[in-house]
Amino acid sequence: MSIPRTAAHTDKAPQPYGGLYSQAVIANGVVYCSGIVAIDPETGKLIDGDVKAHTERILQSLSSTLQSAGTSLNQAVKINVYLANMDDFAAMNSVYEKYFVDEVKPCRTCVAVKSLPFGTDVEMECIAVL
Repeated sequence: MSIPRTAAHTDKAPQPYGGLYSQAVIANGVVYCSGIVAIDPETGKLIDGDVKAHTERILQSLSSTLQSAGTSLNQAVKINVYLANMDDFAAMNSVYEKYFVDEVKPCRTCVAVKSLPFGTDVEMECIAVL
């Protein structure tokens, strides 16, 4: 049995690289967002700045993607964070915590990886409910 799926899309977040994936897919009342790095949606280029600036841009893009799907970061249930260097953990968290202020915070995994697309320092993906 096939589960109905719908792609969500916004111009306020980075466009899928090479058209190989969707920004987000909605299935059974759940929104699955692809991993996002700190790409400026207008220029298609990685923004300047440190992990704090990159985290801010990513969370803005995730927020826009979720809005295009009919939900928001307040409805996030799981966030995966990928850091190129765990020394950036505290700096990333200092921005992240501004976006998740509700009593019930999303579950989260944060791992260090060898490298990330475009040589950046952080990538995030998200699962949210409608």
